[in-house]
Amino acid sequence: MYWSSWFKAWFASAIACIILFAVCGTFLTYKLLHQKQSAFPPYVVNQARVEVSDIMFLLEEHHEELERAGGQPNIREELLMWSQQKKLNLLYAGLDGTVLFDSSTPLLSGQDKLALKNELHYDLSSARTELGSFRLAFPVIDSKSGIQAGNAVFTLPESALAYGQAASFPVTAAVLMTASLLFLLLLLLQLRKKLYHDLLLPIAGLKDHSEAILKGDYEKKAEYGTQNEIGEVYAVFDQMRSEMMELSLQREAQDKAQKELISNISHDLKTPLTAVKAYIEAIQAGVCPDLPAVMEYMDIIQTQTNKMAGLVEDLLVHALRDLGQISVNPVECYSREIFESILKPMGPYIRRTGVEFTGPTEIPNVLIRIDPVRMEQLLSNLIANALKHTAAGDSIRIAIDRQQDQLKLTVADTGEGILQQDMPFIFERYFQGHAPSQYEKRFKEGSGLGLSICKHIIEAHHGSISFKSIKHQGTEFYLTLPLC
Repeated sequence: MYWSSWFKAWFASAIACIILFAVCGTFLTYKLLHQKQSAFPPYVVNQARVEVSDIMFLLEEHHEELERAGGQPNIREELLMWSQQKKLNLLYAGLDGTVLFDSSTPLLSGQDKLALKNELHYDLSSARTELGSFRLAFPVIDSKSGIQAGNAVFTLPESALAYGQAASFPVTAAVLMTASLLFLLLLLLQLRKKLYHDLLLPIAGLKDHSEAILKGDYEKKAEYGTQNEIGEVYAVFDQMRSEMMELSLQREAQDKAQKELISNISHDLKTPLTAVKAYIEAIQAGVCPDLPAVMEYMDIIQTQTNKMAGLVEDLLVHALRDLGQISVNPVECYSREIFESILKPMGPYIRRTGVEFTGPTEIPNVLIRIDPVRMEQLLSNLIANALKHTAAGDSIRIAIDRQQDQLKLTVADTGEGILQQDMPFIFERYFQGHAPSQYEKRFKEGSGLGLSICKHIIEAHHGSISFKSIKHQGTEFYLTLPLC
């Protein structure tokens, strides 16, 4: 998952930057508060002690010479040299506060006194004298007796103590904070670019495709070049587009078929109606000289009326099916009696067309749930379909057998068979197959509803319908009904 992994990595980086920023900010806040409480770090005293250690050693060895009147000038010169070399000021006072040496005014030494209570600072509590320097005092211990001989007061610049190094770690923290902020900014810019190019633009593309579909344009494919979550959305969208295009084509084909159906049925109804009207007018005009002639006309009128009734019945069944109101009411009954009554009138009707008919030799007498009216309609439609594909001299055969827990019915003919290109669609509503030239007239008489009705009726009985057809050899339809 590209987007999922990318967002996880981005989120982890952003969280790391925020945590680093928070840690550095907390540290800097702590240091700021700590500096308010203690202005100088404790290691400054140790640095000062190290810095003046040579001078302290010299004082501990030769403090007595400074205490003598006049003293040896070489000791004072050496102390003055060390003070200048280390860029500090040295003031040495005895235990009574008398200033014995002052590097700033070496000639006036011995004339001043220190206020020991105020001037001696052994820690950093008030060591800063002015900005940029420290004033620290160290006791001078006699090297021989180990007794304090005086006090050395040093004024040292901050630079001599490397005091600026104390801020190195806060500076590092500030640099890290700045770097984390910059990195977080880069992450946000990357996120904006990523969202725009890899999310907003593809969504805008899907919007354009959607608007095209709303306008009825299903031809434009939705394609995305990257295999990620957006690519999966595009793939599903394009699949939906393909299915909608297929449904649109099917709807157009169905609308066209419905229009053709209306045209065909109008023609099929008009022909028998015209015949019925003509024969009725002939009877009314007294054309028929006797009763047998009238009865002959009445038979023709009845035949044409039955044809119109069949067409109207087919339309009614499909209208009820669309509304979900078609009634199939199976009842328990024995198969032999039902199918004998259904098939009995079909034989003479088929033979009158010049087609041979062979009925079942023996009908199994088993208990089934069946709607006799709908089953007769189903078999009549199959017989009518078989007659469309057969000519005089062909044959139609009906067989009924028991197979385990099912009753199998076979309706077979020896006609021309169903064309291969028509086979996938024969159970579709309004579909009328392509007829061979010798059967073209019979094909035009159909509505394209018969086999669709058959499928609906058999499925309402929890059964199934299938077929096998071979060109120039005929077609066999197979019906199965469950036993009780």
